[in-house]
Amino acid sequence: MKRFQIQSVITALAAALLLSACATLPSQLTANSDNVISDYSRWSEIDPASQAEVRLGGVIASVTNLADKTRIEIVNLPIDDVGRPSLTSEPQGRFVAYVNGFLDPITYGQGRLITLVGTTTSPEMGKVGEFEQMLPVMKASGYYLWKVTERVVIDDIGPYHYPCRNFYCRHFDDFPRDGRVIQEVK
Repeated sequence: MKRFQIQSVITALAAALLLSACATLPSQLTANSDNVISDYSRWSEIDPASQAEVRLGGVIASVTNLADKTRIEIVNLPIDDVGRPSLTSEPQGRFVAYVNGFLDPITYGQGRLITLVGTTTSPEMGKVGEFEQMLPVMKASGYYLWKVTERVVIDDIGPYHYPCRNFYCRHFDDFPRDGRVIQEVK
Protein backbone atom coordinates (compact mmCIF):
# COMPACT_ATOMS: atom_id res chain seq x y z
CA MET A 1 0.00 0.00 0.00
CA LYS A 2 2.85 2.41 0.77
CA ARG A 3 4.33 1.94 -2.70
CA PHE A 4 1.01 2.99 -4.30
CA GLN A 5 0.86 6.12 -2.12
CA ILE A 6 4.42 7.12 -3.00
CA GLN A 7 3.73 6.66 -6.71
CA SER A 8 0.55 8.75 -6.40
CA VAL A 9 2.42 11.56 -4.67
CA ILE A 10 5.18 11.51 -7.31
CA THR A 11 2.63 11.56 -10.13
CA ALA A 12 0.75 14.47 -8.54
CA LEU A 13 3.98 16.45 -8.07
CA ALA A 14 5.04 15.80 -11.68
CA ALA A 15 1.64 16.96 -12.97
CA ALA A 16 1.78 20.11 -10.84
CA LEU A 17 5.27 20.87 -12.12
CA LEU A 18 4.22 20.46 -15.75
CA LEU A 19 1.16 22.65 -15.32
CA SER A 20 3.13 25.39 -13.59
CA ALA A 21 5.61 25.45 -16.49
CA CYS A 22 2.86 26.29 -18.99
CA ALA A 23 2.78 29.96 -19.91
CA THR A 24 -0.04 31.94 -21.46
CA LEU A 25 -0.25 35.12 -23.48
CA PRO A 26 -0.66 38.13 -21.16
CA SER A 27 -4.16 39.62 -21.45
CA GLN A 28 -2.68 42.98 -22.52
CA LEU A 29 -1.45 41.32 -25.73
CA THR A 30 -4.80 39.87 -26.82
CA ALA A 31 -5.66 40.77 -30.39
CA ASN A 32 -9.06 41.52 -31.91
CA SER A 33 -8.63 39.03 -34.77
CA ASP A 34 -7.18 35.57 -35.26
CA ASN A 35 -4.98 36.70 -38.18
CA VAL A 36 -2.38 38.53 -36.13
CA ILE A 37 0.97 38.99 -37.85
CA SER A 38 3.87 38.15 -35.54
CA ASP A 39 6.66 37.84 -38.12
CA TYR A 40 8.65 41.05 -38.67
CA SER A 41 9.72 40.34 -42.26
CA ARG A 42 6.13 39.51 -43.28
CA TRP A 43 4.83 42.65 -41.58
CA SER A 44 7.39 44.98 -43.17
CA GLU A 45 6.28 43.82 -46.64
CA ILE A 46 2.49 44.34 -46.31
CA ASP A 47 0.55 47.41 -47.41
CA PRO A 48 0.19 49.86 -44.48
CA ALA A 49 -3.28 50.83 -45.73
CA SER A 50 -4.47 47.32 -44.82
CA GLN A 51 -4.30 48.25 -41.13
CA ALA A 52 -3.33 44.65 -40.37
CA GLU A 53 -3.15 43.65 -36.74
CA VAL A 54 0.37 42.83 -35.51
CA ARG A 55 1.99 41.49 -32.35
CA LEU A 56 5.75 42.09 -32.18
CA GLY A 57 8.38 42.46 -29.52
CA GLY A 58 11.99 43.24 -28.88
CA VAL A 59 14.38 45.55 -27.10
CA ILE A 60 13.48 49.19 -26.51
CA ALA A 61 15.95 51.45 -28.34
CA SER A 62 14.36 54.79 -27.41
CA VAL A 63 11.27 56.35 -25.84
CA THR A 64 10.01 59.83 -26.71
CA ASN A 65 6.99 61.38 -25.00
CA LEU A 66 4.93 63.62 -27.28
CA ALA A 67 2.00 65.86 -26.34
CA ASP A 68 -0.63 63.08 -26.21
CA LYS A 69 1.22 59.84 -26.98
CA THR A 70 4.54 58.06 -26.57
CA ARG A 71 6.79 56.99 -29.43
CA ILE A 72 8.76 53.80 -28.77
CA GLU A 73 11.46 52.60 -31.15
CA ILE A 74 12.05 48.88 -30.81
CA VAL A 75 14.78 46.57 -32.12
CA ASN A 76 12.70 43.57 -33.17
CA LEU A 77 13.33 40.09 -31.78
CA PRO A 78 11.20 37.08 -32.72
CA ILE A 79 8.51 36.27 -30.16
CA ASP A 80 7.21 32.89 -29.03
CA ASP A 81 3.57 31.75 -28.71
CA VAL A 82 3.08 33.69 -25.48
CA GLY A 83 4.68 36.88 -26.80
CA ARG A 84 8.09 36.61 -25.12
CA PRO A 85 11.01 38.03 -27.12
CA SER A 86 13.77 35.50 -27.74
CA LEU A 87 17.08 36.36 -26.07
CA THR A 88 18.98 33.92 -28.27
CA SER A 89 17.80 35.25 -31.66
CA GLU A 90 19.43 37.91 -33.79
CA PRO A 91 17.54 41.21 -34.20
CA GLN A 92 15.50 41.39 -37.40
CA GLY A 93 15.16 45.14 -37.80
CA ARG A 94 13.51 48.10 -36.12
CA PHE A 95 9.98 49.35 -35.86
CA VAL A 96 8.10 52.18 -34.18
CA ALA A 97 5.06 51.90 -31.93
CA TYR A 98 2.86 54.76 -30.78
CA VAL A 99 1.11 54.29 -27.43
CA ASN A 100 -1.65 56.65 -26.26
CA GLY A 101 -0.71 58.65 -23.18
CA PHE A 102 2.49 58.96 -21.18
CA LEU A 103 5.01 56.17 -20.55
CA ASP A 104 7.79 56.93 -18.10
CA PRO A 105 11.12 56.69 -19.97
CA ILE A 106 12.80 55.27 -16.87
CA THR A 107 10.34 52.38 -16.55
CA TYR A 108 10.24 51.86 -20.33
CA GLY A 109 13.93 52.58 -20.73
CA GLN A 110 16.49 51.60 -23.32
CA GLY A 111 17.36 47.89 -23.16
CA ARG A 112 14.07 46.66 -21.63
CA LEU A 113 12.12 43.88 -23.36
CA ILE A 114 8.62 44.71 -24.58
CA THR A 115 5.89 43.14 -26.70
CA LEU A 116 3.14 45.20 -28.31
CA VAL A 117 -0.08 44.49 -30.18
CA GLY A 118 -1.73 46.99 -32.49
CA THR A 119 -2.60 47.99 -36.05
CA THR A 120 -0.33 48.90 -38.94
CA THR A 121 -0.06 52.54 -39.93
CA SER A 122 2.08 54.42 -42.45
CA PRO A 123 5.84 53.86 -42.17
CA GLU A 124 8.09 56.75 -41.19
CA MET A 125 11.68 57.74 -41.78
CA GLY A 126 13.91 56.91 -38.84
CA LYS A 127 17.55 57.49 -38.07
CA VAL A 128 20.06 55.12 -36.47
CA GLY A 129 23.15 57.22 -35.98
CA GLU A 130 23.58 58.98 -39.32
CA PHE A 131 21.85 56.20 -41.29
CA GLU A 132 18.28 56.93 -42.41
CA GLN A 133 15.80 54.15 -43.09
CA MET A 134 12.05 53.58 -43.41
CA LEU A 135 10.62 51.98 -40.29
CA PRO A 136 7.31 50.12 -40.10
CA VAL A 137 4.90 51.70 -37.61
CA MET A 138 2.10 50.36 -35.42
CA LYS A 139 -0.51 52.10 -33.33
CA ALA A 140 -0.36 50.00 -30.16
CA SER A 141 -3.53 48.95 -28.39
CA GLY A 142 -1.70 46.88 -25.77
CA TYR A 143 1.81 46.29 -24.49
CA TYR A 144 3.63 44.17 -21.95
CA LEU A 145 7.00 44.87 -20.34
CA TRP A 146 9.00 41.68 -19.65
CA LYS A 147 11.52 40.91 -16.92
CA VAL A 148 14.71 38.92 -17.45
CA THR A 149 15.55 36.57 -14.61
CA GLU A 150 18.76 34.66 -14.11
CA ARG A 151 19.47 31.37 -12.41
CA VAL A 152 22.64 29.35 -11.97
CA VAL A 153 22.76 25.70 -13.03
CA ILE A 154 25.60 23.52 -11.78
CA ASP A 155 26.54 21.13 -14.59
CA ASP A 156 29.19 18.92 -13.04
CA ILE A 157 28.37 15.94 -10.88
CA GLY A 158 31.89 14.66 -10.20
CA PRO A 159 33.12 12.80 -7.12
CA TYR A 160 33.29 15.49 -4.44
CA HIS A 161 33.84 13.34 -1.42
CA TYR A 162 36.53 10.70 -1.21
CA PRO A 163 36.80 8.16 1.59
CA CYS A 164 39.05 9.23 4.43
CA ARG A 165 42.55 7.78 4.38
CA ASN A 166 45.04 8.35 7.15
CA PHE A 167 42.77 10.91 8.83
CA TYR A 168 42.66 13.11 5.75
CA CYS A 169 39.34 13.76 4.04
CA ARG A 170 38.87 15.85 0.92
CA HIS A 171 35.75 17.93 0.98
CA PHE A 172 33.70 18.88 -2.10
CA ASP A 173 34.63 22.55 -1.62
CA ASP A 174 38.23 21.69 -2.53
CA PHE A 175 37.25 21.15 -6.20
CA PRO A 176 36.16 23.74 -8.75
CA ARG A 177 32.61 23.34 -9.99
CA ASP A 178 31.29 24.02 -13.47
CA GLY A 179 28.03 25.85 -14.04
CA ARG A 180 26.25 28.30 -16.28
CA VAL A 181 23.88 31.23 -15.96
CA ILE A 182 20.49 30.79 -17.60
CA GLN A 183 18.54 33.92 -18.57
CA GLU A 184 14.76 33.59 -18.88
CA VAL A 185 12.14 36.10 -19.96
CA LYS A 186 9.17 36.26 -17.59
